[in-house]
Amino acid sequence: MKCVVDRRTDDLDRLGHSDRVSAVIIKYCRKPPPSNKLDIPPNVDFYHLLGITYDAPLSTIKIAYHKALLASHPDKRPSSSAAPPVDVDIALLKEAYTTLSNVSSRIAYDNILRKVRVKTSTGPRPAQVISLEDFEEAEEDVWTHACRCGGSYKIAEEDMDAGRHLIGCESCSEVVWVGYELANDEHHDAGGN
Repeated sequence: MKCVVDRRTDDLDRLGHSDRVSAVIIKYCRKPPPSNKLDIPPNVDFYHLLGITYDAPLSTIKIAYHKALLASHPDKRPSSSAAPPVDVDIALLKEAYTTLSNVSSRIAYDNILRKVRVKTSTGPRPAQVISLEDFEEAEEDVWTHACRCGGSYKIAEEDMDAGRHLIGCESCSEVVWVGYELANDEHHDAGGN
């Protein structure tokens, strides 16, 4: 909100109060005009923040907002609670509620989420790049590399022929990019084909 301060002394002089009070401060507070652009922090999903589904009705949004406020308020948590305090930005909760409770803002926010999902749905981001030379040949046409979780990455010749570079660990969800180049057969190089 924008607030304007207006100091008026002439009214006090006329009323005979100029001895005790020098000025009256009048504050006019107005909400800024609504903008069409949503100011959304990056990597924040308001639905996830409030713990609601993407098709939640207004009543559910309101209940979830109030529960999140109570859970994050230091005076509202039981002192005997063993749960650690929830560290949530109250302004972010308010922005989530304001955005999702207004139909036009919610539609605009959902469109932004869709665009972000399309941009990021290109596949998993590899944790690291590993050269095929660092892999050990476990069996014929299969190479393995140890993962930090204790599991292993396996890449087979079929994967390489198909041009797959992203390989997932067999035990955890980590993905690595395996660097290799496909070599031409010797008879193709010698014959010029």
